[in-house]
Amino acid sequence: MRFIALRALQTVLVLALMSVAIYGLIGLMPGDPIDEMIANDPRLTAEDAARLKVLYGLDRPLPERYLAWAEHALQGDFGYSRLYAKPVIEVLPPRLGNTVALMAGALALALAVAIPLGVLAARRAGRWLDRAINLGCFAGVSLPTFWLALMLIVLFAVRLRWLPASGLDTIEGGSLLERARHLILPVATLTIVTIPIYTRHVRAAMIEIIGLDFIQTARAKGASEARVTWRHALPNALVPVVTLLALELGGLFSGALVTETIFGYPGMGKLIFDAIMGNDYNLALMALLFATFTTLAGNLGADLAYTRLDPRVRYERS
Repeated sequence: MRFIALRALQTVLVLALMSVAIYGLIGLMPGDPIDEMIANDPRLTAEDAARLKVLYGLDRPLPERYLAWAEHALQGDFGYSRLYAKPVIEVLPPRLGNTVALMAGALALALAVAIPLGVLAARRAGRWLDRAINLGCFAGVSLPTFWLALMLIVLFAVRLRWLPASGLDTIEGGSLLERARHLILPVATLTIVTIPIYTRHVRAAMIEIIGLDFIQTARAKGASEARVTWRHALPNALVPVVTLLALELGGLFSGALVTETIFGYPGMGKLIFDAIMGNDYNLALMALLFATFTTLAGNLGADLAYTRLDPRVRYERS
């Protein structure tokens, strides 16, 4: 509990520092929301722009604007989104749900394939099967995500016409089956580029673990190879995979910008990009802070998972 309490305190401090950094970087970008409004509505005069800047507080120095935002944020008021004309807290949940469906599906499929492949490659290390799996992994890692997405669209959406090429914007309110059909190509893209990464990590960890003394002891006691592999070796080999998953958790909730853009998928990645390019300060800031929080939470979850996977790991007061 002491370890968790200290990590929670660190999380609060990191979020505070990140809010300062993100707000400052967004504020230093050229232009502001009023400039965007003038560009979209030429009827606005210079006097109108000056009045709007005073109304939105954009005439004040950046530190004062940040302190005003932080004061409202501590009270639960995260401001309005200029692009969507509604409170930020109402804009994020739908996009977050879309991203979780996309990223969680891709991650689950990737792990379901990568873990058995990595174990199989480690058990056949140096043989033709291991070489074939390694070759496939290197080829998969080398595939640019945007190129793979376009090739899948050309094959399955244009030539075969089996699947839709666009995202969910065209089927708001559609059936669950129809929404699932729109998810197949984006999920397949992310799954294909993710499998090689986890396969390589599982293979490397398994090769190291198989050579340790406790594995030889388990074999000497008469344990079957299947039990040695899946009961004794794999849990210990998953420690680096858990670390990688913790780092991926931030991406799980912040979306995949390239994939979401190519497939027109309304997720968090595209939302963050549109908010930054549109100078929507409040929306961009909250979306990026949420991604930071999920990354920190993932790291804490990984630290706690280590104690379950490896009995030697303890977080106790010395």
